[in-house]
Amino acid sequence: MPAIIEVKYFNAFVLRKTFNAGDVPTWGGSRGDNTYNQPITAITQDNKAWFIEEARIKGGFNNTSVSFGTKAYLIEEEPKANFRINSLIYSGIFNSRTGVNNTNQFPADKDITKSVDPANGSIQKLYAEDTNLIIFQENKISRALIDKDAIYSAEGGGSVTSSNLVIGQIVPYAGNFGISKNPESFAVYGFRKYFVDKNRNAVLRLSQDGLTEISNYGMKDFFRDQLTSLDTGNVDTIGVKPGKIIGGWDTYTKQYVVSMQPNVNNEKESDYDNYKTLSFDEDVRGWTSFYNYKPSFMFSLKGKFYTTPVDSSNVNSGVYLHNTPDININRANFYDRQYNSSIKFIFNPKVSLSKNFKTINYEGNNGWQVDSFVTDITGLGSPNIGQSNYTTSVSQDTTAVVFSYNEGAYDSYGNQAPNQLIPPVFHAGFNRKENKYMANLISTSGPAYGEVLFNGSMTGIKGHFAEVTMSTDSTTDPGKMKELFAVSSEYVDSAY
Repeated sequence: MPAIIEVKYFNAFVLRKTFNAGDVPTWGGSRGDNTYNQPITAITQDNKAWFIEEARIKGGFNNTSVSFGTKAYLIEEEPKANFRINSLIYSGIFNSRTGVNNTNQFPADKDITKSVDPANGSIQKLYAEDTNLIIFQENKISRALIDKDAIYSAEGGGSVTSSNLVIGQIVPYAGNFGISKNPESFAVYGFRKYFVDKNRNAVLRLSQDGLTEISNYGMKDFFRDQLTSLDTGNVDTIGVKPGKIIGGWDTYTKQYVVSMQPNVNNEKESDYDNYKTLSFDEDVRGWTSFYNYKPSFMFSLKGKFYTTPVDSSNVNSGVYLHNTPDININRANFYDRQYNSSIKFIFNPKVSLSKNFKTINYEGNNGWQVDSFVTDITGLGSPNIGQSNYTTSVSQDTTAVVFSYNEGAYDSYGNQAPNQLIPPVFHAGFNRKENKYMANLISTSGPAYGEVLFNGSMTGIKGHFAEVTMSTDSTTDPGKMKELFAVSSEYVDSAY
């Protein structure tokens, strides 16, 4: 709160000093009372105190005055902080070769501020590119000219001329997109900039052709659900942290990697794994892979891609190198934890016909298994209606796990024999013939309403289409390369 301090002389000036309340300061002057050496407590606030210094040498009334020098502040009637969330300000120049450092100078007599439309929210990030400054607001992306200004003729044509403007005209990009409050999602490669607009459930690319919503490339619904579930929370509330969207450019694979990480309760280990990390490839214009790692920061350096991991305590723990060419390093191993690679796809030939899928075959390396093979739901009504006459008439065919070539091997006594090379060796899952792996599909679903022949007594499973998930096993050369070239299925039309 403001206070009035009475002084004896008019030739004194007041300075603000910082020290703990109760300390005894020393100065050459008088306070005008009898408490010269007493602790200053009456005029202190927040452990900060004011005291008086003389402007005259030896404190004499008409003695020589000391030089006041340059003051780096102005006296304001309302000395309160003013947060201008939509404005830019610049200082003097810095030149290390000539020793010029004017970065702490903000002269009030010069127009050194530039503002954007406050209706588009606060400025979250600035990125300088050539002679343009790209301004990322919450709801808008703009570019400002640097050291030049655009002059338009009467006919509407524009010509760029040099001027003394540091930040020139601000021109918005077409499209109502911004970077929300997630500047950590920004990544750049060449003339392409990638970022996420959480408020609009969009992942965007800013390039020479303007803004492109790359989340629409086959992943619109996915990003809508994931970004909506990122609770921004209240950082001022104890125990509540905002969700993060970490972005980075993988210069090794030439892909944009984004990791969406919702709020984490550090007491629950399951919350730590509640994240989605995936990559976008410009060559195929699509999202190519999901990854089993949760980074706190991502960056590329000299052709290599690095991340800083976050452990279960949400604490940074070192720097991790990805895509190492060392053949002795296990694949799908992130932060000293081994994972199994998987792929999910759809079988949907002859979309209008009901089919009976009998087999599954693949071309590739040994070590792949089928986790699930599920057909579409059929019946009179939706299984979510809750009416018994509807739910009993609904069916969905599933199959058991199809073991890989090694894990499904057994001997004549019925014992598992994954490494036995001497016949007889039998295979309960995939068998191999001419370097192609094949297996029969055995149904594990119950009988459907009105089904004449129970599905468990038949070969294969029925449906219009099937959703298949395949993954690498845990015993066949763990961590080594396992390629998958093609997957097919032999089926017959149920009508025949």
